[in-house]
Amino acid sequence: MPQTSLMMTLQFSSSGTPVNVQAKHFLIPGLGRYDHKYSPKLPSKFPKASIFNSHQIPNPILHQPPVNQSVAAIVFGDGSESRLYPLTKRRSEGAIPIASNYRLIDAVVSNCINSNINKIYALTQFNSTSLNSHLSRAYSGAGLGNEGFVEVIAAYQSLEDQGWFQGTADAIRRCLWVLEEYPVAEFLVLPGHHLYKMDYQKVIESHRNRKSDITIVASNGITKRDQDPGVGVLKINTENQVMQYSLKSNKEPVNYAVAETLTRCNDSSYSYIPSMGIYLINRATMVNLLNNHFPKAMDFGTEVIRGALSLGMKVEAYLFEGYWEDMRSIEAFYQANMECIKKLNTGYKDSPVYTIPRNLPPTVVNDAMITDSVIGDGCILNRCKIKSTVVGMRTKIRDGAIIEDSVIMGSDVYQIEDGRESSIKSTSVPIGIGENTEIRKAIVDKNARIGKNVKIINKDNVEEGDREANGYIISGRIMVVLRSAEIPDNSIL
Repeated sequence: MPQTSLMMTLQFSSSGTPVNVQAKHFLIPGLGRYDHKYSPKLPSKFPKASIFNSHQIPNPILHQPPVNQSVAAIVFGDGSESRLYPLTKRRSEGAIPIASNYRLIDAVVSNCINSNINKIYALTQFNSTSLNSHLSRAYSGAGLGNEGFVEVIAAYQSLEDQGWFQGTADAIRRCLWVLEEYPVAEFLVLPGHHLYKMDYQKVIESHRNRKSDITIVASNGITKRDQDPGVGVLKINTENQVMQYSLKSNKEPVNYAVAETLTRCNDSSYSYIPSMGIYLINRATMVNLLNNHFPKAMDFGTEVIRGALSLGMKVEAYLFEGYWEDMRSIEAFYQANMECIKKLNTGYKDSPVYTIPRNLPPTVVNDAMITDSVIGDGCILNRCKIKSTVVGMRTKIRDGAIIEDSVIMGSDVYQIEDGRESSIKSTSVPIGIGENTEIRKAIVDKNARIGKNVKIINKDNVEEGDREANGYIISGRIMVVLRSAEIPDNSIL
């Protein structure tokens, strides 16, 4: 039975001698403990998974059906205007590797599985090849029950629609013929590139108890997003009823409720909180809004939600208090990875994060000094120093290398370097990190070839820089080495 290896935090004395080696349950910030023995064996609350034929006749809705029969999730894995470029140059946002062994979309799909939502549609379009492959291979039954599935619906053209998806609302409208196959009561619309842990059953319970048409999940945590233009902002009253939906812009700063004490003396007291882009909407409401009221709407938040408010529909806010990162920048992605290696006391109950079991060999560590780091499966670490770093799968780090405060995404393949035939065409710089190379505060994308005696340290302390022709960019003083880039020996960046 395939299994993934344990993540390990290695502590060393000043002389480099190991003083304590302790296996740690892996933490993605806000997500709880990683199930280190992940395999197709399921939690007891889930029946054995099987392939479900979409042409079968669905069962009728019960009077009060359980969540796994009455709610379907719609997950968006990508967007046309990503702020995570160049990480999204050849992949969608949801497919970006994070925390050594995972993809961003794993967090969202795992939230669904752990919330007993087992009908999940993934709508994809831009650079979606790797994401489609990952979803199809990772979730073919894991924790989804007898009739559960993760179904990828890629952008398509038809006789009625000759163009691609023009936005989230357009994508859902054009896929309603698939989404309506099952008699669910509500749809849960989710971004596929956010990082958080949430029990969606609590959102559903609140939605039903308040008899809402639409419930929007909003962040009531301590993280402020005053500097993020484009964030949806909800104006809510003291009863958490949404009065207005607007977009944060640079010209019109918003004073969020997380930065002030909310006055709850009367109904005229309002607060402004950021929307998480998560919507729970009644099935009939969804169909009516998309097909009848706003048949030309492209974006779900700015057009459909605003339209629902203008029609007088009951739109409520569900306030989420936990960790949430929406990956709106390279800096946010970098910080999310750094959070993975901190010793967090999250207070969450244990819940698994699912991904593909890859059958990789254990990581080999040869006289390496590793401190406060997360190491993925199948790595080869030779006489190097690694501190406060996330090291992805199949990474090879050679003698004398020093890696600090960085994210190394690893490799898709092993490159054989002993003269035997390899599926990878030989070049002057092999895949991995070369001898005596120094990397500090950087993100190194997959399959990068870093030569010997290279320094990736942002030597001129540049804030922003486009050096894509040379294989890297600088964003927020963070060096980002592009996927499959080659950095020659003795380079100083």
